[in-house]
Amino acid sequence: MENTSTFSIKYWAEDDKPREKLMLKGKAVLSDAELLAILLGSGSKNESAVDLSKRILGSVQNNLSLLGKMSVNQLTEFKGIGPAKAITIVAAAELGRRRRTEEHIDYLKVTSSKIVFDLMQPILGELPHEEFWVLYLNNANKIIYKAQLSKGGITGTVVDVRLLLKTAIEQNALGIILTHNHPSGKLIPSESDIQVTQKIKTAAKQLDISLLDHLIITEQSYYSFADDGIL
Repeated sequence: MENTSTFSIKYWAEDDKPREKLMLKGKAVLSDAELLAILLGSGSKNESAVDLSKRILGSVQNNLSLLGKMSVNQLTEFKGIGPAKAITIVAAAELGRRRRTEEHIDYLKVTSSKIVFDLMQPILGELPHEEFWVLYLNNANKIIYKAQLSKGGITGTVVDVRLLLKTAIEQNALGIILTHNHPSGKLIPSESDIQVTQKIKTAAKQLDISLLDHLIITEQSYYSFADDGIL
């Protein structure tokens, strides 16, 4: 009978072991499958961790963004992936998403709607439900604080204008930018979107706080009220 234990990474040449390869040559030289194999730690009796990783990546066309959207239940459908390994992959994907977000936060100056999209897309772009976030800016249009104002269902969310303005005062903000996502992927503002934007604009003006923009964000693109001239 063929000895299937040779599939184990421990029998590979030293340079081919993902962990050792990372230590010897650096993280940049590892393939996506090798990096994923490090997270998995081991494969199965008949399949190495790298081969298992290649199989998982192949199921999402080797697209890391699609891999990051997979749930624990979806991952455990692969033979060789139990709950612990699936949770490790999901956690790593979430850390990557949060890192993308934090890279933008060092008092980022807003000079265009695209800057806001690049900041908020990793937070909102892939959600299956709506969330409403507010960016608070100083007099130099630099972001000094950001916060989730509300979280809702597939088709909408409730906005507390009083809480929004209370936070603006606490942060000494002179400008605010509204952002929310459309899980449907549609970039057309609803009547409700337009009404709440005008309501916030009017209320903020009474406190000498400027509403600078309102962005509707999807996975791939965005709509800016300011760019479209309807703010």
